[in-house]
Amino acid sequence: MGRLENLLGALSLTVSDRAVGPGLAAGMSATDQAALVTLHAYPGRTTSWLGGVLGLTSSGSTRLVDRLVAAGWVQRAAGDDSRQRRLSLTTEGTVRSEQLQKDRQVMLTECVAPLDAHDRAQLEPVLERLVSSLTTSHLSALTTCRLCDRGACREEDVACPLDHTIPEGFGDE
Repeated sequence: MGRLENLLGALSLTVSDRAVGPGLAAGMSATDQAALVTLHAYPGRTTSWLGGVLGLTSSGSTRLVDRLVAAGWVQRAAGDDSRQRRLSLTTEGTVRSEQLQKDRQVMLTECVAPLDAHDRAQLEPVLERLVSSLTTSHLSALTTCRLCDRGACREEDVACPLDHTIPEGFGDE
């Protein structure tokens, strides 16, 4: 392994650990956090859809949703048929999701704080290219973005680097 790859691995692990740290301290697993942020961005999805995004088995998805409902963060509503339930955040779930996003923003701002404006301007297109190239399917893009602030990628009319994965009609569901 080269030094560049090793540094990237160390940075990735550190950022990943720090991203979920505040939620863990508040008693939320990394999966709980990802579920809340994902459902905040995509309300009304099913348990199986959420499980697909988070890489969970059917039983794992059911246990996750049961736990989130019991915590008062998620509610179920009737789906398209008697077997499906649509999921949405409760008021408390929305508050928690928004706090997770604020905590993540603070942590990521601290991570890039050592960089000056020139370094930041050089790093952003490199990160865009890497994120775009490592994810080619919509499901893997949703998994990649499970903790993302979706609005941040679209600031100032800039497209998200994963827009190429969005299937036609995705937002119509």
